[in-house]
Amino acid sequence: MIKQNVFTGFLTGIAANIAGVMLYVSLLSNAELDATLKDAVENDYLGKIIALGAVLNFLPFFVFLKKKQNYHARGVLLATVSVAVAVAIFKFF
Repeated sequence: MIKQNVFTGFLTGIAANIAGVMLYVSLLSNAELDATLKDAVENDYLGKIIALGAVLNFLPFFVFLKKKQNYHARGVLLATVSVAVAVAIFKFF
């Protein structure tokens, strides 16, 4: 049961990160999502967009903490750390 709660929190964190990227691009970019992401890869700022999208993870993290669902919150935190590590690996290699 604990592993399932952490996994659910992890999926929630990944979904919140994707939603944050989409929200950021839709609000602050004049181009479409795919064109903006393609340009971000070509000009080496995709990691910054993903990092800004991760800000949206605060919402489910604190909601889970408020509802005393600590293992779900751990999953969101694990997703955030995983995305940060993936961005760092992508950036340096």
